[in-house]
Amino acid sequence: MGVPAKIETWQMVEPGKLARTSIDVPELKPGEVLVEIAGCGVCHTDVSYFYDGVPTVTKPPLTLGHEISGRVVAGEERLLGKEVIVPAVMPCNNCPICASGRGNRCLKQAMPGNSLGIYGGFSSHIPVPAADLCVVEDRKGMPLEHLAVVADAITSPYQAARRADIQKGDVVVVIGATGGIGVYMTQIASVLGAAEVIAIARNKEKLERSLQYGATYAISTLDKSVKDIREEFRSYAKGKKLPSWGLKIFECTGSKMGQEIGLELLTFVSKLIVVGYGTARVEYMLSRLMAFDAEIIGTWGCLPKYYPEVLQMVLNGKIKVEPFVEIRPMSQLEEALKASHSGALMKRIVLTPDF
Repeated sequence: MGVPAKIETWQMVEPGKLARTSIDVPELKPGEVLVEIAGCGVCHTDVSYFYDGVPTVTKPPLTLGHEISGRVVAGEERLLGKEVIVPAVMPCNNCPICASGRGNRCLKQAMPGNSLGIYGGFSSHIPVPAADLCVVEDRKGMPLEHLAVVADAITSPYQAARRADIQKGDVVVVIGATGGIGVYMTQIASVLGAAEVIAIARNKEKLERSLQYGATYAISTLDKSVKDIREEFRSYAKGKKLPSWGLKIFECTGSKMGQEIGLELLTFVSKLIVVGYGTARVEYMLSRLMAFDAEIIGTWGCLPKYYPEVLQMVLNGKIKVEPFVEIRPMSQLEEALKASHSGALMKRIVLTPDF
C-alpha cells in the first residue's frame, strides 16, 4: 500500500479502441482520496460507451469502469487503509436537487468512467471524493473484489425498489431478470417482502437459476410475442388468484421488446420502473396512464446513503453475489467487453488489476 509513481490504466482512446497507458497521480484536493483498486465490474453501460456510441461526459481519451471496490492509500487520514466501495454516482451534496433527496440524479455528480475527468475503474488507482464512500468494516470472508458489484449492479436495483416503494405482499415483475441488474432485482424484491416475483427473460437456463434467487415464477420470451407473454402472465396470475392491479414492474433490459412487455403489463394503479438503458423508441398511448391511474418512473444510480444497508444485505447472505460474478485479470478488458456485449455470459465479469 502506498502512493504510486503513476496510475496504470486502460484508456478508451476512442469508442471501440483501448490502449494501456500510464497517467499522472493528481494532487489530491481537500475531501479527496486515492483508492487502490481491488476490482472493477464490467457493466452494460461500459459496453454502451465502448461499442454503441453512447457519449461520455468526459470525451475520450478516458478510462471506463464505475463498479469499484478497493483500499484508500492517500488523502483523508480518517480513511487511510480502509476498504471501500466507490458509489457509481457521487452527488455534489450542495445543490437544490441534492437537498430535495434526489442526489442520485445530481447534475454535478461525479461518475467514474464518465464524468470524473479521465479517471475510471479499469486502472490500478483512482482519485475520488471521500464524502460518500461506503466503508467496509468487516467483509466476513468475502473477497473485496466481489463487492465491486455493490457499486452499481446491486445498489441501482435497490434504488429502483425504493422508488417503486415495494411493500410486503406486492406482486413484482422483473423483465430482464437474468441480466447483470436483473439477477439482483429479483433478490431485492424478495428480501423486501414481495409475495410474488415473476421473472421474464429469454434464456431458459438462466431463468431456471432465477427461481433459486428470489423469483417465484419464470416466463421465457424465446419465440414468443409480447401478447403471448402477457397471456402467459395473466394465466399464471389467474391460477394463483393474484390481483390484476397494483403491479410493480421493473424493466431491466433497455431493449425495445423489454419496454413493450412492461407497457403491455402495466395496469390499474401499477408502476413501471425503467431501470435498463437502451436507445430504442417505443410507441404507447399515454392516455392509458390516465385511465389506469398508473405510473412510469425513471431511476438512475443510487443514493450513497443506501450503500451501507445494501452492503449489510450482501454480507448477511440475504443477497447472493458469488454465483453471479466471474473474476478475470484486467489485462483481459477487451475480451471482457466483447463477452459482455455478446449477452451470452452467465456471470458478470469483475476485473482485478494485473499491470
